[in-house]
Amino acid sequence: MAPPPIVSMPRLVRMSAAEIAELIEGRPPDAGFFMNQYQIFSTLGNRGFALAMQEKALALSTAFRIDAVRNPAIRLLALMTPGDSSDNTPIEYLTENSDIQLDLLYILPGMPLPEAIPEHDVAIVAAGKRSSLDEMEEIIANWPRPVLNPVDGIRRCAREILWQILRDIPGLEIAPTTIESRQSLTANYPMTIRPLDSQAGQGLSRIEDAEDLKEYLTKSDAEFFHVSRFIDCRSRDGRYRKIRIVLIDGEPHVCHLAINEHWIVHYGTSNMGMSAEKRCEEAGFMKRFEGEFLPRHRGALNEISRRTGLDYVVIDCAETDDKKLLVFEADNRGWVHATDPMDLFPYKQEHMEKVFSAFRSMLIRAMRQTAIR
Repeated sequence: MAPPPIVSMPRLVRMSAAEIAELIEGRPPDAGFFMNQYQIFSTLGNRGFALAMQEKALALSTAFRIDAVRNPAIRLLALMTPGDSSDNTPIEYLTENSDIQLDLLYILPGMPLPEAIPEHDVAIVAAGKRSSLDEMEEIIANWPRPVLNPVDGIRRCAREILWQILRDIPGLEIAPTTIESRQSLTANYPMTIRPLDSQAGQGLSRIEDAEDLKEYLTKSDAEFFHVSRFIDCRSRDGRYRKIRIVLIDGEPHVCHLAINEHWIVHYGTSNMGMSAEKRCEEAGFMKRFEGEFLPRHRGALNEISRRTGLDYVVIDCAETDDKKLLVFEADNRGWVHATDPMDLFPYKQEHMEKVFSAFRSMLIRAMRQTAIR
């Protein structure tokens, strides 16, 4: 089976407006066309239209092939769920310019698998949305190929579970997190609040007192929330720092260091590209990661890998003044990529190449284990 071809997200990110227009114009409105529309409008932030295009695509096909590879050494199948781009592992950023053929198979709620599934050597559960996991687990119970990232491990990354399984690890700190309903919300100031299972900081707010909470609830239409104790992790210079690390087969790799004046630290809003000072610090941190940061926290990172049970997990964290590893979140959906401009971020490429190589090696090991059995 050859699924409809679609352009990868990293390739779309690098395209000019003229190239994107050329991609759309003159194409028949088939499954691949609609899925590329979903991708394009996801990057533009038009969520409603993007999801409408995805629905049209999935009505025609549930399998898609990313930037077809002529002679693939590895055939990887990602098991996806419908939804936002943040609801699945963005795997195409890990396989770009490689010999890995990447196919996406969307598991639709309440629907059987298609009669024909793309041939593959190994599969990976890319879905991360809580509501999709039970059905995903049932479907892959007797999958004929090795499957990476078991559903149980993804469940353990839910914020209200993660803090409980990690809280007693020596040298690690994590904020207690609970699920609270709008009607029974227990206030413990200062705290952070966000709609249940929201990603990328959507609806995230810091609550200092009852007035803040009242205002937040007035503006939100959610019924359930993740509520956490707020841990002030400002550095001595008054800035906040967030480190992204990916564990691949248990081995830690650094992806970035974001530095922000605001307590909500996202790389895209930290103006890293506008500050040579910040980039210099990030470059130095990434260079010293294996020799300085990793030896201090290898034990804690090993335990995160063991306790989550995931083959591939992305961790957002910081380091406290007393050198503890402060974990914000860990899951299978973090954005790991090499799309930053090379002229501004030349130091990143070698680190990302290590990540991509480790990801490929993980797939090879999974294939070999199957061959041995």
